[in-house]
Order: sequence, then structure tokens, then C-alpha cells
Amino acid sequence: MPCKADPGIQRGFLNDKLMPLIEDAKRGLIELFFLDASHFVMGGFAGRVWSVVRKYVKTASGRQRYNVLGALNFVSKKIETVANDSYITSTQVVEMLEKLAKSFANPIKIILDNARYQRCTVVIEKAAELGIDLVFLPTYSPNLNLIERVWKVVKSKVLNSAYYETFDGFRANISECINTLHDKFPLEMASSITQNFQIIDRSRIFA
Repeated sequence: MPCKADPGIQRGFLNDKLMPLIEDAKRGLIELFFLDASHFVMGGFAGRVWSVVRKYVKTASGRQRYNVLGALNFVSKKIETVANDSYITSTQVVEMLEKLAKSFANPIKIILDNARYQRCTVVIEKAAELGIDLVFLPTYSPNLNLIERVWKVVKSKVLNSAYYETFDGFRANISECINTLHDKFPLEMASSITQNFQIIDRSRIFA
């Protein structure tokens, strides 16, 4: 739980903004997306391997990164992506906005955090030009961004306790997993991507 998170503000955002958007999306009135980037570093990903004899998993020694900007469709559970091996900047966010605008006819609403490369003039102006509504989360609120759950699923499927000899293989497996999650693991996606959000009150946070 981020120490600066405000449960009251989160709860107000959830009730007043997010839940009405979710209901509109379920009724087919809008396309609702949850946007976030994940940076996969080629290396060791700790996981659990049950074995009678101790097992060792090799890890890569490099620090190459595969950066994925993802937009999760709340209803279909499909993920649109823009990816590279360098950095995610406002350029990639604009590319994503243009991609979504070309693909969907319904009004588009995007839930996203306050990263500087997202909450900047070029992105805000492009969204307005395309007719896309950007809905910024309260600060320190990853628990309200459903695509955070997707990244956990991806890591559990293809990265935990796994070894990739080449960066090409590492990148290809991540991409294949992200692009097919909604088809290959529909039950897991349906149980993970729900309108059930956890908000932790300050009285339950220990120093």
C-alpha cells in the first residue's frame, strides 16, 4: 500500500467516476480502457517450483528491457499494446491513442495514472483532438488500475522461474502471452479483471 495513498479520495473516485464508467462499458455505451506500462527486465524472476530435490533455475546476466504500454479493454479483456526496447514516452502514449481511435467507434474512456509522460500537454491535446476522454487516477492508486493485475498474470505465466537464452525469445514469449491472454486464459482473466477493488483504510496500515 503506497504510504501517501488517500483511501477517502480513492473511494470517492471509485464511486463517483470509475463505477459509472464501468456500468456504461458493460452496457456497450463506451469503450473503457485501463492504461499502464510495464518494463520487463531480462533476468531472474523468482517463483515457486515444487520439487523433492532442490532445483536451480538459470538466469540471464544482461539488463535488456522490453517495455510494453498496454491498454486493457474492460469488457473484452483484450489488451492493445505499443512496445519497444528503449523507453516509454509521450510518443508511445500518442501512438496508443491513435491506435485506439482507429479501432473503435464508441466513445473511448481511458483510466490512467499521473506519470509525466501521460499527463503532459502533447498527450492531453492529442486525446482532445481524437475525442478520447482521459480519466486520471488519484495519486498513488495502482489498486484502482486493473491492468496492474494483468502484469501479474503475465509474469506468472511466462516469467516466474523461467530462463530465456536470448532476448528475442524473452520478448516473443511476453508478447505472445499478452496478446492471447483473453483467448487462452478466459476464466483467469474474468476472475482477475472485475469491478471488485480493494481500498485499505488508514486504520489498517501499520508503520
